[in-house]
Amino acid sequence: MASTLSFSLYPNLRINIKLSRMHAGRAFSSLESGESSVLSTESVSFNGSSVVKEEEKIGSLINGGNGHLSSIVQQKKRGEEVASEKLEVLWDDGFGTTGMKDYLDVAKEMIKPDGGPPRWFCPVECGRPLKDSPALLFLPGLDGVGLGLMMHHKPLGRVFEVRCLHIPVNDRTPFEGLVKYVEQTVRNEHASSPNKPIYLVGDSFGGCLALAVAARNPYIDLVLILANPATSFARSPLQPVLPLLGAIPDEFHITVPYLLSFIMGEPLKMAMVNVDPFPPTQMLRNLSENLTALLPRISVVADIIPKDTLNWKLKLLKSASAHANSRLHAVKAEVLVLASGKDNMLPSGDEAKRLSSSLKNCKVRYFKDNGHTLLLEDGISLLTIIKGTSKYRRLRRFDYVSDFLPPSMWEYKYICDQNYGFVRLLTSPVMLSTLSDGKIVKGLDGVPTEGPVLYVGYHMLMGLELSNLSGEFLKEKKICLRGLGHPDLFSDSLESPTSTFAFFDYIRLFGTVPVSPTSLFRLLSNKAHILLYPGGAREALHRKGEAYKLFWPDQPEFVRMAAQFGATIVPFGVVGEDDLLELVLDYDDQKRIPILKDYISQRSHEMNRVRAGMIGETDNKELTIPVVAPKMPGRLYYLFARPIETKGKKEMLKDRQNANELYLHIKSEVESSLAYLIKKREEDPYRNIIDRTIYRAVMAPLPDVPTFPHEQRA
Repeated sequence: MASTLSFSLYPNLRINIKLSRMHAGRAFSSLESGESSVLSTESVSFNGSSVVKEEEKIGSLINGGNGHLSSIVQQKKRGEEVASEKLEVLWDDGFGTTGMKDYLDVAKEMIKPDGGPPRWFCPVECGRPLKDSPALLFLPGLDGVGLGLMMHHKPLGRVFEVRCLHIPVNDRTPFEGLVKYVEQTVRNEHASSPNKPIYLVGDSFGGCLALAVAARNPYIDLVLILANPATSFARSPLQPVLPLLGAIPDEFHITVPYLLSFIMGEPLKMAMVNVDPFPPTQMLRNLSENLTALLPRISVVADIIPKDTLNWKLKLLKSASAHANSRLHAVKAEVLVLASGKDNMLPSGDEAKRLSSSLKNCKVRYFKDNGHTLLLEDGISLLTIIKGTSKYRRLRRFDYVSDFLPPSMWEYKYICDQNYGFVRLLTSPVMLSTLSDGKIVKGLDGVPTEGPVLYVGYHMLMGLELSNLSGEFLKEKKICLRGLGHPDLFSDSLESPTSTFAFFDYIRLFGTVPVSPTSLFRLLSNKAHILLYPGGAREALHRKGEAYKLFWPDQPEFVRMAAQFGATIVPFGVVGEDDLLELVLDYDDQKRIPILKDYISQRSHEMNRVRAGMIGETDNKELTIPVVAPKMPGRLYYLFARPIETKGKKEMLKDRQNANELYLHIKSEVESSLAYLIKKREEDPYRNIIDRTIYRAVMAPLPDVPTFPHEQRA
């Protein structure tokens, strides 16, 4: 049976909280006595009206007291919440289970006048974060409701202590007052956890607020994430129209929300939240239902921003933009700008370019198909962006090993299925592994499950094997391969004001780290599954006639370190590049072209040298990306050889000769795997994409295309 509690949440605000059946969640509140408590509820009602609907599982408020975070700090110190220590691979992050419709439903209840000041609240659906998670403070846009991260509450809540700023509709606190309020919270948090970063996520107007706070606190470790910041408000294409909004008669103000909804966001992107693209008929049906449910709710915007509030907010926005722009030079914080290409309210793309040149430590990610309400549109997971841009950290410095968060199920589907699913469809990868008795089987049954494991193999032209390799290990074994990549893949020289969230972010998201002995040592000590290419960039950017040739250094680089941790070494080979791409201009061809010759020499001089001083072609630092042409797609074949145990061989492998013998054995296993696949693929009746397409149409679902018969190897 449900019960009702009445208590004071904020000054001058009394709320009835209706508690029904318990579920996992939290709401920080302050009773009239000032004591902090934690509520777990399925339904939270404001004055009898449900804010958190059980069937929609929409989280609610609430952090109270005097609006500061002292109660949260005290609770952290008491250790009342026991947080889990790590996330599992393909964890359920819950992204996209709520959207704009839910935002409008909850906002309708939150905007009821209470006469209170701005305040913080903690969304219930954020749950309990990992141990030692940093704080994330969300600063809302012009609406002030504080629900702009609604789609992201669940994933962010697993790795951040999330608090959202709510500015009541009738509040008239000037911009400087809001800056001081947020600043006090930041300083309180810094005092309680001086070694942790504090994240400020600013949406539009909130971006100005975040920059202003950062400018006033250059010595606090802040990470700013700005979604279409309103620092460009003076250059808004709507400037000629905005004065007219205040002149609209009251009886016609109801039309303003519908105008703003199409100006501020992409309705189709909003409606696509939680809609699977396949099958198309079901997608269209769900999209239609979402649009039908969304349109009647848009009138709520008139209540969120009534006429007098709209006039005040426009003045506030003008003040905020001028204030933030005048202090950009003082911002020392780490900044990530998220800019939309279809922002009809602000010139966000151009503003991102300006901010990237004005701020000292600024990255940009550009989303060409999204509108102003970027964080409420489909396909934009804020946590995924934070991880992919290497912005998630728990201490002052980012650590590729200790700060790594494994990919979630949503990230796997988004990247491996939606973005790179066509690669799997075109190449139809064949995964083969070898059991301990030498039998070759289809799939990854021969691959060890327990780490540490070191996968050592051939690096295909342009790294063509990587997307299928990572995806298959995640799908079949729930193993995240931690690749060791060339340091230039992580260089800031790759950044630009028009950088989209793409390949270089994906490799970080899936665990690739800059190659170095320290990285290998730390990954092995963490019992990771590590992907190592001894041939490195020289192998991946090979020349004509060098396909399937290994360019390994003359001395072992990894054998003794693997033995130190008792790691299992799995040699592997992969073939099929010559069935996918034709090498048109390689390094030698490009060096014969005078303009390209100078460019290659200059670019190679700037590159990081991973193996300086080593003997052989792996020390050749002059590399360039070859020019290739696509072929009629063939097929990719992977073979993982019999695992090689190093456990108990630490002392034996300290001897250089023994280590070198094992190293040469591993190399010969890779070469044997390549030779086996090159020979056996000739027997594959479905090597050609036309034959595979016919087979799929007639016989089987997409993944189940057979290949050549396997046989036992010696």
